Amino acid sequence: MIDLQVDGISKSFGDLLLFDDISFTVEERQRIGLIARNGKGKSTLLKVIAGEEGCDNGRITLRNDIRVGYLEQEPNIDENLTVIEACMLRTGEKAKLIARYEEAMAGGNQSQLQHLIEEMDRLDAWDYENRIRQVLGKLKISHFGQHVRELSGGQRKRIALASVLIEQPDLMILDEPTNHLDMEMVEWLEDYLSRFTGSLLMVTHDRYFLDRVCNEIIEIDDNKVFRYKGNYGCFLQRREERMQNLAAETARARNLMRKELDWMRRQPQARAHKAKYRIDAFYKLKEKAAAMRDEESVTLEIRSQYIGNKIFVMKALNKAFGSKIITKDFYYTFSRFEKVGIVGNNGTGKSTFIKMLLGRVTPDSGTIEIGETVKWGYYSQEGLRFDDQMKVIDVVKAIAEVIPVGNKMLTASQFLQHFLFPPEKQYSYVYKLSGGERRRLYLCTVLMSNPNFLVLDEPTNDLDIDTLQVLEEYLCEFKGCVIVVSHDRYFMDKVVDHIFVFNGEGDIKDFPGNYTEYRDWCAEERAAEAKIVAEKSSKNNQTKQSRSNDVTKRKLTFKEQREYENLESEIFAMEEEKDSIEKEMSSGQLDNDTLLKKSMRISELIEAIDNKTMRWLELSEYVK
Repeated sequence: MIDLQVDGISKSFGDLLLFDDISFTVEERQRIGLIARNGKGKSTLLKVIAGEEGCDNGRITLRNDIRVGYLEQEPNIDENLTVIEACMLRTGEKAKLIARYEEAMAGGNQSQLQHLIEEMDRLDAWDYENRIRQVLGKLKISHFGQHVRELSGGQRKRIALASVLIEQPDLMILDEPTNHLDMEMVEWLEDYLSRFTGSLLMVTHDRYFLDRVCNEIIEIDDNKVFRYKGNYGCFLQRREERMQNLAAETARARNLMRKELDWMRRQPQARAHKAKYRIDAFYKLKEKAAAMRDEESVTLEIRSQYIGNKIFVMKALNKAFGSKIITKDFYYTFSRFEKVGIVGNNGTGKSTFIKMLLGRVTPDSGTIEIGETVKWGYYSQEGLRFDDQMKVIDVVKAIAEVIPVGNKMLTASQFLQHFLFPPEKQYSYVYKLSGGERRRLYLCTVLMSNPNFLVLDEPTNDLDIDTLQVLEEYLCEFKGCVIVVSHDRYFMDKVVDHIFVFNGEGDIKDFPGNYTEYRDWCAEERAAEAKIVAEKSSKNNQTKQSRSNDVTKRKLTFKEQREYENLESEIFAMEEEKDSIEKEMSSGQLDNDTLLKKSMRISELIEAIDNKTMRWLELSEYVK
């Protein structure tokens, strides 16, 4: 069954053609990853499919009655909504009821709460509420009553993602769903979508995510669509085969064109009856040979400055914001050419840590000694700010007119071409760049200053896979030091020698390996702990069984027998009292104070019933 049919759609902005006459289908339960370079129209294509934007021509057809969930790259959420309202904005009656129930619970509105409990019972909404709580909990969304206007961009993206997941649509259209998620959230989402029974069309640059979630890849290249069955690994292999075939085909076309060109030149200019089919064939071959462009690549052979033996030393470093501890008596000596990755959940202090190193945040106590030869290159989320009315080339020229690359000097224009900014793009205004192109431009401005110590805070967000691959290669060959904070597991595995794991509350673990090796180590540790627990449990069961065999040999004392008999009647009486109070609370005739007292009494009764039941079970072992 086909969920989505895309027929011959085209889209351009002025003279910029994004895609032309592309067609594809998304069938039921297909999970498709969409790949293209930055600025080639991935997000625009998703907007067109989701009905958020029109196309120049072509048609989008959705299956009748299909429910579509769409996650934008930069979600636009009403700032006056609360978190819970925004999360369940597009869902039905149950979700809206749960939103009201959660608000009443948070506000302690007892009079409204009783009515909402009855409505939850009537609609059988408790299981649905548990699922909502699970999704929100996994995405670290807890303050349900907070307003959207008080949240960061990353928090808004997670709320928008939660909204789509809670909706449980038949077709999910997701634009960069892993952005602003920490590694724990990414791995949970990866597992969630792997088990998702609907269809999925997704843009992401997380290659592990693509490999483990998708069963087909669609690539937009040269304004056309190419499909590859299988995951990201299959895509790499089959794309390479396509490029080799295309290169061989183009080489043959160029060879034939040379022969045709020779024939054309040998014909008399005045000969009017020259074979028309040969002339037509010549121009077709010329067009075909010219169509094969050399694969563009981002060249990052930036010359780094000499770095001495002393890099930096941290001694007894302490930092906290109120009760939130970032570092606690942290010691570390950085070595030459060291490449460190920093991982950890959001809010554990990763960005604060590197800002202390750079002198932008002052530690509460301790010292940081920096070597005299260290020259920083800092890529941060806050640094991605340009004057939108400037041209791309002027952004670079404002830093330097010429840039040293390897053993030569490049002009600003030549340098930008290394970063996939052709001359026509260089004279475009910054506001016309896509999010990924802006990040590529920012990366360019950081690297052109010849740093010997790179500090990269989330450099992988919104960069296309081609740029990521070249950046990885550059960092591996970089003759300097690197600290990188990233949630891109593939990127971290390729670049870093070891990782700092921020566990929160000042607990920082230095692990001698990459991220996958760390996860494998964690799995082994959990397995070993589970084995120890299982062995202890087995021994305890054997001990209990042995005791049970012993205790059955004796009878209850007279006092224990009387206690055993009384427990049954006491438990029965408390159960009756509990049922009676619940009926009173459901009557709607109690005032708030009485309702609160009755609620407290129920809690006491439940605890007492549990304790007496456990004692009754204990004594029953001795009953013959």
